[in-house]
Amino acid sequence: MKSLKNTIRWYFTRDALPFWGMIILDSIFVIVSGLLAFLLHHWHEPMSGVFWPLLRTLLIFLPCFWVSFKIFHTYVGVIKFSSFNDLVSIFQSVLVAMALVVILQESLRGTRLILHFGGANMVLFGLLVVTFMVLTRIWVKTLYEEYLHRNIQQKAYILGVRSGAVSLAKNINTSATSQYRLAGFITNEPNMVHHMLMGKEIFLFDRSLIDKMLRRKVHYIIVSPLMMSALHEYSELTGEFVDAGIKFLVLPNATEWDGKSDIQVANLKPVDVEDLLPREKIEVDMKAAAELLTGHVVMITGAAGSIGSEMVRQIATYDPKILVLVDQAETPMHDIRLMMSKEYPNLRAETIVADISDRRMMERLFNRYRPGYVFHAAAYKHVPMMENNPYESVVNNILGTKIIADLAVKYGTRKFVMVSTDKAVNPTNVMGCSKRICEIYVQSLDKAIKDGEVKGVTQFVTTRFGNVLGSNGSVIPLFQKQIQSGGPLTVTHPDIIRYFMLIPEACKLVIEAGTIGKGGEIFVFDMGEPVRIADLAKRMIQLSGAVNVDIIYTGLRDGEKLYEEVLNDKEITLPTFHPKIKIAKVREYDFDAVSRKIDDLIDTSADIDDMQIVAKMKAIVPEYKSANSKYSSLDQ
Repeated sequence: MKSLKNTIRWYFTRDALPFWGMIILDSIFVIVSGLLAFLLHHWHEPMSGVFWPLLRTLLIFLPCFWVSFKIFHTYVGVIKFSSFNDLVSIFQSVLVAMALVVILQESLRGTRLILHFGGANMVLFGLLVVTFMVLTRIWVKTLYEEYLHRNIQQKAYILGVRSGAVSLAKNINTSATSQYRLAGFITNEPNMVHHMLMGKEIFLFDRSLIDKMLRRKVHYIIVSPLMMSALHEYSELTGEFVDAGIKFLVLPNATEWDGKSDIQVANLKPVDVEDLLPREKIEVDMKAAAELLTGHVVMITGAAGSIGSEMVRQIATYDPKILVLVDQAETPMHDIRLMMSKEYPNLRAETIVADISDRRMMERLFNRYRPGYVFHAAAYKHVPMMENNPYESVVNNILGTKIIADLAVKYGTRKFVMVSTDKAVNPTNVMGCSKRICEIYVQSLDKAIKDGEVKGVTQFVTTRFGNVLGSNGSVIPLFQKQIQSGGPLTVTHPDIIRYFMLIPEACKLVIEAGTIGKGGEIFVFDMGEPVRIADLAKRMIQLSGAVNVDIIYTGLRDGEKLYEEVLNDKEITLPTFHPKIKIAKVREYDFDAVSRKIDDLIDTSADIDDMQIVAKMKAIVPEYKSANSKYSSLDQ
């Protein structure tokens, strides 16, 4: 018995029978079908002496079937993974074979070589061949799926009942390497509950489903691309499933699925914490951006950073004339160069390692390339680092921005788009204040151009948003490393909250706002609902499956505040062309006065006296009140 079981298992672990094995098997079906058809049709007649002539007749007919099997390749399929297409091939091959048999029979009529098959006899003969071949393949496939392969597959429900879910289910059922076995569907539509889809029951997505899944030993939920929003809409409920040990599986870039292309189950991955954050998919019309950027020279500063590198990828698709990519980080810039040569070999991309505060070098670049559009993403952004190094914050963030902005005006750049941060609103730290000063400078410069005080054509646009998921140095990669090392996860305060946005979404909004903006605006992005960082840490631990990983609270860092604002208290917003983008109405500044104060700040920073530098910054931005910082004494 054991040897028989091992033999069966050996067969099922093979990709397919050898072609001669399939030919022999199907040939046996032909002969058996012919015998049965003739005997059933002539059951009332004496059959003595008929068997051997009948067998000879079927052996003469057999080459007709071999020729047809060859034409339709019925013997090369992997029988345990037979599909509807294989069954259609069987039907077609038998139909052609029977036509050949009829021709052969007519050509041999009057000889004693064969017994004559009548019309009804021929039909029964063909039907029996089809039946044997089809039923055998269905039986083998069922045996494989239900009794052998099921032992290595995990039962899973699919969240969704529309086109995406059906496409996903079909791929699971037909995939030769699927790790999962379809056990049912889940929906948030009550009217669909208790119906059947593809032979499987549909359940309601609620708390009671958790117990049902655990009783039935179903530990996976595969999320249809069209149901990704449900993870966010029911984030609390989703968390309860995760807490119960039920894993969610999603497709990479599921929110980008076009609703038409095939879904490959092999691409499924465990859900990331980013997929569970409460946010809506951001739809962006990039047609206008493409029309403006195509065929123009585009400069991107900070091109090797999280935001900058994503803008490189997105803008490259618009076929600019030249991409001028600037960053002072050598190794990341080398990675950008390799990426561009591989993915966009026909696009001219100049990767330049340089410091934006190096005026001589920046002038050389502007003079050589004359960029029509500048996307300025270069900046020091880490709050604690800049709190301890205000000189670098002034030189890189403020002086660097001033140099790039002035050169953009000098060399006729059409549009200058600056990437800012929500930390510039009511700043409590050096980094946030430095970015607010940058905002003030480019806004006042734009106004001076419009008023005729400065000669130029450049339009300056600022985009302001919060944290981006997965960016270098952000909290999620930090938590991932801490989990991998066994913990603990460090959170500064149990009540600290932050806004999050996906890097590709943020960059699309930057490009769209920047290209459509008329100059002088500060565009504010709707970041959705804020997220408590402590809850984020707990969820990441649950999703990782880690045990005995603690969370410790380390206290607010220098310059850090519990929550980030998107608008100043005295600011209001105006609607724009996009529901996720608003225009902040802020106080206007005189360009000459701002320039003098910034020049004074830059001169002061040369002495590298932290207190003097920050005092000058506070004079430019009166709403800057330090938090958890040695500079708080300057606010007294």
